[in-house]
Amino acid sequence: MKVTWKGQVIAEADKDDLIYIEQNWYFPPSSVRKEFLRESPTPYTCPWKGECQYFDVGQGDDWSKDTAWCYPEPKPSAIDIVHKDFSGYIAFWRDAAVTE
Repeated sequence: MKVTWKGQVIAEADKDDLIYIEQNWYFPPSSVRKEFLRESPTPYTCPWKGECQYFDVGQGDDWSKDTAWCYPEPKPSAIDIVHKDFSGYIAFWRDAAVTE
């Protein structure tokens, strides 16, 4: 599967390496081109997954706000629910297209 943003492939991994949580595909950190991400100050804490880190997706002067996110240290109970450790895995939405 891959993630594209304005024609650029910013993440790509085998579907078996991804984790599906609440209708979102989470990509392993090693499959994401970090040069297209910058940390966002937007705060969010999920009641069951824990503290979230949002990222703007883009390059140069063109950025899509809060288009990616991850849980750097999800709650242990969330890992139990998902049955996999998704620490640092990155999901995308809005201006980033996730395709098979």
